[in-house]
Amino acid sequence: MLEITTQIKEFGGARADRIPDAVLSSTQPLVMRGLAADWPIVTAAKKSAADAASYLQSFDSGKLLTAMAGAPEIDGRIFYNSDLTGFNFEHRRLPLAQILQTLIHCSAEEKPPTLYVGSSNVDHWLPGFRHDNDLALQDQDPVISLWISSRSRIAAHYDFPTNIACCVAGRRRFTLFPPDQLKNLYVGPIDLTPAGQPISLVDFTAPDYDQHPKFREALKTAQVVELEPGDALLIPSMWWHHVESLDSVNILVNYWWRSTPYYLGGPLNVLQHGILGLRDLPPEQRQVWQQIFEHYVFNPQAEDMAHIPEHARGVLNVIDEETAIQIRQLLANKLKP
Repeated sequence: MLEITTQIKEFGGARADRIPDAVLSSTQPLVMRGLAADWPIVTAAKKSAADAASYLQSFDSGKLLTAMAGAPEIDGRIFYNSDLTGFNFEHRRLPLAQILQTLIHCSAEEKPPTLYVGSSNVDHWLPGFRHDNDLALQDQDPVISLWISSRSRIAAHYDFPTNIACCVAGRRRFTLFPPDQLKNLYVGPIDLTPAGQPISLVDFTAPDYDQHPKFREALKTAQVVELEPGDALLIPSMWWHHVESLDSVNILVNYWWRSTPYYLGGPLNVLQHGILGLRDLPPEQRQVWQQIFEHYVFNPQAEDMAHIPEHARGVLNVIDEETAIQIRQLLANKLKP
């Protein structure tokens, strides 16, 4: 285990039906002990993994879930294969009952196979679950997802939305790093990833400091927490987080939301477009485009647009949904080979 002494700050004034704005807008991670302690799924999980599984199955829609399945040899690490041409797991479409039964059946094994279900929409797969197991986040219009796994390790990665992760069965250890640690985390490909987000290539259980020497610098900024069933963690947008599921049966429910409308799309798509159109330009041209992006994107000033009548500013105005659709259509046409 990594030696990290900084614990994530705890906030004691939140309840499932009332989470203060100071938490929701926080740019620092916050632990909320017992936030979901009154949820029936947590009550069931504190009795046994079998009780948690039975409760969850009572809401089963019958639709198949996508699971990542790996051999015992991967020791729960969802990752690449040895030469980064693929992954060390395979995707399987399985019913919820089979997933839970497999986890419970293998729970006594010293080295069980890895089974991991990530980011599955709660309302789609578990209709009715949120009636008694929910956070009051209606104003945030969150995406609410279910995660189920055996003991597992998810490499450090970031998410664009803000996240409240509610541990409801099993224990989870989160190790967080500020967004500025990109250069110290040895991030892998952005177009070949296990689950959509670029991940750190550092093995947190056995860091290779000869291969990844700057990881020591990242560790100086790291914060850690271990969550029990009922505990929750707010992970601000773009914070790197490594997640370990510590028990044989682990269930988590998380809430993602963003501070801008969903119709504006994801910045990672813009990054990939920028790599396509800008990265390989001559240095002097890249510097010019860096200034242009600073002017229009990263530091736009109202006085710099004042000479253009508002009705003629087009995308320089605040973008509404209709304009966003038009921009996407324009880009789609221009990106055609």
